[in-house]
Amino acid sequence: MEKVIALRLINEKAKAYIELLKLKLTLAVVFSGVFGYCLAADVIVWWKVAVLVIASIAITGAANIINQIIEKDSDKLMKRTAGRPLPTGRLSVNEAAGFAFILFSAACLLYVEVFNLRAAALAVLSLLLYGFVYTPLKRKGQIAVYIGALPGAFPPMIGWVAATNHFGWAPGILFAIQFFWQFPHFWAIGWLAFDEYKKAGIQMMPGKAKDENTAFRIMIYTLFLIPVGWLPYALGMTGINSAFIAMIGGILFLAQTFHLMRTCTDKAALQMMFGSLLYLPVVQIVYLLDKL
Repeated sequence: MEKVIALRLINEKAKAYIELLKLKLTLAVVFSGVFGYCLAADVIVWWKVAVLVIASIAITGAANIINQIIEKDSDKLMKRTAGRPLPTGRLSVNEAAGFAFILFSAACLLYVEVFNLRAAALAVLSLLLYGFVYTPLKRKGQIAVYIGALPGAFPPMIGWVAATNHFGWAPGILFAIQFFWQFPHFWAIGWLAFDEYKKAGIQMMPGKAKDENTAFRIMIYTLFLIPVGWLPYALGMTGINSAFIAMIGGILFLAQTFHLMRTCTDKAALQMMFGSLLYLPVVQIVYLLDKL
């Protein structure tokens, strides 16, 4: 009986540690990183792709844990975050911090040993910006979204630099696409969780209310996706077919923001959020296929 109880406790702890990683968010980051690597590589080395996946999960997981440690008190105030391991006490801050340190160390080792120092430096910078700059600023005002968009746009650039060991216009364009994409994506989430964020003292939207003015600002940032979607073709990174698909995707995404401006409803914001979740991976996949 004691063994059964012990195994159950170990299983519950393991589940709590896995929850800390925020796997859905983390896997989206991993996908973007692998996309950048495969787009840049002349020859795709699949064992390196596997290592990149592990390193990306580790560094992103560490950043997510830092975020949750800092926000453990505000997480208790929001329904969607109250069940996380730290607010519920299933894990202590020390346990979470220890896990984050192990993940961070493993990620740095893999980036340096298998890839290069530039990729490792970008990964570390991403963690620092997300965990120690963006997270505290979330309670200060809208500036947090702009700061948070920086590390959020790093993954494809990290993948590119991991494959090539150099910077340039190409990884910068991949950064720009993901940078501008984040504003409508996170503002749609901010719209849907407006009351909960307000209760926790977090300002995530460009306006102070769910109104036409806020929706207009969301539309402006979405508009940038149409021209930047052409830049990979302009630089010879991909073909014309993916440029057209990216343009069509950008137009459809923009149309959703016009719908939000007209209606200012949670339903329209939810549709826009799902549209954003579809736009980025589809565009990245077609870029990759057009390169191959």
